[in-house]
Amino acid sequence: MTDATFPLTGMRFSKGHGTGNDFVLMADPDGARTLTAEQVARLCDRHRGLGGDGFIRAVRSRALPEGADVLAENPDAEWFMDYYNADGSLSEMCGNGVRVFAHFLITQGLVALKDGEELSIGTRAGVKKVACTAGGYRVDMGPWDFIHPSHASERGVDSVVESAGLAEPRPALSITMGNPHTVVALQEQSDLAALDLSGTPDVIPLPPSGTNVEFVVPAEPLVTDDVGHITMRVHERGVGETLSCGTGACAAAAATRFWAGDGAPDEWAVTIPGGVVGVRFFPGAGGREHVELSGLAVIVAEGVLADGLLQDL
Repeated sequence: MTDATFPLTGMRFSKGHGTGNDFVLMADPDGARTLTAEQVARLCDRHRGLGGDGFIRAVRSRALPEGADVLAENPDAEWFMDYYNADGSLSEMCGNGVRVFAHFLITQGLVALKDGEELSIGTRAGVKKVACTAGGYRVDMGPWDFIHPSHASERGVDSVVESAGLAEPRPALSITMGNPHTVVALQEQSDLAALDLSGTPDVIPLPPSGTNVEFVVPAEPLVTDDVGHITMRVHERGVGETLSCGTGACAAAAATRFWAGDGAPDEWAVTIPGGVVGVRFFPGAGGREHVELSGLAVIVAEGVLADGLLQDL
């Protein structure tokens, strides 16, 4: 972000969501406009702005410093998803956001994606590949890993989480999907419903860049027809509770699968307040296990920013 405040009057925007995780999107192919954190926060404000869990700027990778690494990894990654949390802070990645970003590029006529083709998208967490499905889009989210591998392998937990609505601190496991997540297992749906996520849960120790926190209830039985089933609520770093979190769903499935042990399935259905997303684990390049996320993406509105939207800033 720069200190300059760019006039936004007349800029076109779209509003989209993936299973209720919603975003304000703008196309800035040549990187001509850089928004301040205050401008992003106002655009995402649900009372004084357009409202959204995040802001996504579509920029050609060559127009951003971060894009050099992306193009070195994959020269086909023409477009970069410049993503910000609702408070204006930078974020590495957003799984639902990638799907909505791909849909935005297609609906704006900036790219074409035929059946069977993959679209390479640059992010601050590397290149993500997106393909169309009957129910939306699927994204190769890349490899997952433990934030604290030694603790995970020894105990299966690496931290404790305190939150309003929990009677006592709960053990947790931290997973990276290019961005940080801390997953807490609960026993009952009533425990999940009792959570008050209006405030930020306390994670001890807190990962260096903060963390998203997922609270998960495994289904009973956990596996049906070779598919694992979990229900999740999430508090997103820099946002608050959201209806869905794509990287969070992947992290929650990864942690639950690890806890379940040998024989746990590779395919998972994750129910969040905004719907259901699919998560699949598969062998990736270099021998590392990758995660695929699938779900819908919708553009619900398009418009032009009016004069005065950011005037009191």
